[in-house]
Amino acid sequence: MTQRTLQGIRHVGFEDLGSFEAPLRAAGYRIEYIDAAERDLSQLDPLTADLLVVLGGPIGVYDHDSYPIVSDELQLLRARLAADRPTLGICLGAQLMAAALGARVYPGPAREIGWSPLDLAPAAEYQPLAALNDVAVLHWHGDTFDLPQGCTRLASTSLCRNQAFARGPNVLALQFHPEARGDRFEHWLLGHASELASSGIDPITLRRDAKRHAQALERAAAVLLGDWLAQLRH
Repeated sequence: MTQRTLQGIRHVGFEDLGSFEAPLRAAGYRIEYIDAAERDLSQLDPLTADLLVVLGGPIGVYDHDSYPIVSDELQLLRARLAADRPTLGICLGAQLMAAALGARVYPGPAREIGWSPLDLAPAAEYQPLAALNDVAVLHWHGDTFDLPQGCTRLASTSLCRNQAFARGPNVLALQFHPEARGDRFEHWLLGHASELASSGIDPITLRRDAKRHAQALERAAAVLLGDWLAQLRH
């Protein structure tokens, strides 16, 4: 098996690769986490890793004045995407990818937090998300983005028209969280307790729904990831 390198840009500890980590290691990827709060991202070579994954976090793309790492990540992603190197973005990562591709990122009509299925684009010419058909995924975001030019919309919800997009085989951005693990979901509830309280969202309901849906999501997410990895052009 070919050994490949993966760099995962992580913003908060519990929003890691989650259920994606074991399938990635099984596929031959050596994983290196890049903690955004500890590393100078402006010094990171955007083209070194065989696969770059930009993970979620509680800041916004437009928070670059308050959080300068946003500008560093955008610069890195612009170079990476210009070279069409394999890149996956989840939640904040997807928003950063959209911005790096020239699209607008802005607050959505409401916070979308909870478990529900996606509306998959039926006629998308490139659709790696088929495994998620009728599967409840975890949504946890307040921002949204316009579809970048040259990209294909893959999924939507009633609150968020652009839940996922792709550009060819190497670029995939997911607004939702397919990587969430049921056995680590309490970290999400504790880590985002203030956001849940300010949004009037009941953690008891989220915990109950995670017990109902997380295992099915983990199985479907492994298929999604495997299908996407298999068609990457390195």
